[in-house]
Formats: sequence, C-alpha cells, structure tokens
Amino acid sequence: MNIPFMPSRASCAMATLILLGAFGTVQAATFKDPRFESLQDAGKYSDLEQLAQARLKANPGDAEASAALSLALTFVDAGDAKRLDAGARQARLCIEQHPMAAACHLAAAENLGMQMVNMGMAKAMRSAGTLKDAWIRTLELDPGSFTARVQLAKLYVTLPGMLGGSLSKARDLEAAVRSSQPETARIIRVHIAAEDKKWAEMESELLALKPSQDGAMRKEVREATTQLAKVFLNDSKDLARATRLYQTLQRDQPDTASGFYGMSRVYAAQGQTDEAIRNLERARALGDAAEYPIDHRLGDAYLAKGDKAQAKAAYERYLANKRANPANLESARKSLSQIN
Repeated sequence: MNIPFMPSRASCAMATLILLGAFGTVQAATFKDPRFESLQDAGKYSDLEQLAQARLKANPGDAEASAALSLALTFVDAGDAKRLDAGARQARLCIEQHPMAAACHLAAAENLGMQMVNMGMAKAMRSAGTLKDAWIRTLELDPGSFTARVQLAKLYVTLPGMLGGSLSKARDLEAAVRSSQPETARIIRVHIAAEDKKWAEMESELLALKPSQDGAMRKEVREATTQLAKVFLNDSKDLARATRLYQTLQRDQPDTASGFYGMSRVYAAQGQTDEAIRNLERARALGDAAEYPIDHRLGDAYLAKGDKAQAKAAYERYLANKRANPANLESARKSLSQIN
C-alpha cells in the first residue's frame, strides 16, 4: 500500500530510530558456539564469514553457521547493497531450513534493520511492522535474548501507535525481566525515559547501571549516554552534567572513542582548545573512531589555534572517510576551502 503522506511524529520516530542505531546493532547471546559469539561481539565480520562458510561446508544443516553467515554478510560492509541483499537471502534460507532457530530470525531482523537505514523514509516506515514482527518472533523462540527484548522495546517506545508503537508493551517487556535480568530491565527503562524526555530519570537509571564487559550492554549504554549528554551539552547548556556522563564513559569504556570525543565537545564549548585537541587525538587512536567526526572537529580546533597546516590535514582526512556524515562533510569542505 502506498503511503503518500505520513504524520510528522511518524517521520520523526523513524529518523530517531535510525540516528540512535536502533537498527542493525548486533548484540550478545546470539550464538551458543563461543567462537561465533566472540567474533560477532568483537565486530570481526570477515573472520565470522570465513568460519561460518567453513562450518556450512562441513555441515550444510548447521543453523548457527547459517545465521552467522547472514550476520557477517550484513555487517562486514553495511554500505554494500549487494552484500546486504546476500545477507537477506541467507537469512531467508536460514529460516526456511530452521524455522525454530531464534538466531535465524534475529539475523533476518538485523538485516532488515540495516536495509531500513539505507531506505527512503517512507519505505522504511512501511517496513517497521515487518521488523517488529521479526523481533517478536525472535523473542518468542528465545525469551532470554537481550538483543530481541531491547530492540523490540525501543521500537515500541519510538514508533507511533499507527506503526505498532506501544508504551505499555515496552513496559511489559521491562517488567518481565525486572527480577531475572535487572540490568536489561534498567536499559529498557532508560529508553522509556528518553522517549518521554524525562532526562533526570534517564540520567539516574544510566548512572545506576553496573559497568559491563558485555559488548551488547556496552553499546546500549554508550549510545544512550551519548544521547543524554548531547541534550545537556546542546539544549540545556548544562556542561557539568554532560561532563559527568562523558567521564563515566571514559572510566567504564576507555577503549571506545565516545567519552573522549564527548569531552572534546565540552572543552570546545568552554574555549579550552588544547584540551579539546588532546581528547580528540586520544579518541582518534581508538578502534571505533570512524563512528565520530573526529577529524572534522580536529580541523576546527586546529583552525581556532591558527594552525592551518594541521587543520588542512585533519579536514582532508575527514573528507576521505567513506562513513562521514554528509552534514559534517559539507562543513568540512567549506572550512577547507577557506584555508586553501
């Protein structure tokens, strides 16, 4: 059915989901096999693809290997449409051969989520119900799945009712694991508070979370903390609260760039350019640096110091980044043209 017009709430909801990474976030407890689990948790999708193919060659009926191959094809290069399509085909084959395997349905949901990120807004909204159903089925088959429970809750709180949103259903998902999985329940409460813009409640729940080594929970905490810190930094100009959140990320996740990049923004807002550069250089050296416009901000910082050579080099690095945000790219190009 064609939908020529959608209300602004629906459009905002879909945009929010995409921006927050509610689609396409591979998380924990996907596989029983520790080799598959460790590779997907570490984001080593090329290695995961090779292992899955080897396992399928030895045993074409291996459900976990089939699901692992779908996930690897989906995430090894999320910008490659052909690989995404191959991941979708593999997920369908996995479900056809193993309809009761939760990992197959999870792989299908993850793939659809990534495809939705690359769709136009209207087409993505029309796919929201299919994504919701995929997460529901995954959770039915594996009620302990952190991934399925959290992603489904995020859909419920973000989508409007006409697209399947339901705050009461999100609360039911939280209540069901409040005793058995208290940290899972807490991260769901974080998302509920975020949707209601109850920032103090969201902050309290985030700061109460126990530091975790689980890649899934770390990613959820990182994204939610960054979201809230941006509210304090950009909207309310409460630099002290933004600082506390970013420093918590630095303490609990020192191997990720988010806390250091965030603190660079606080220092920039305070006019402390040298400290901003120090944090940006620290962030730039970490494994997930490509997820942030670090070189763009470095260019701005060096330009503020009058160091045009360093600024030019930083802007040129950013313009060469295939994952760069288009809005940041335009700003970086403009700044670089002024140097040249």
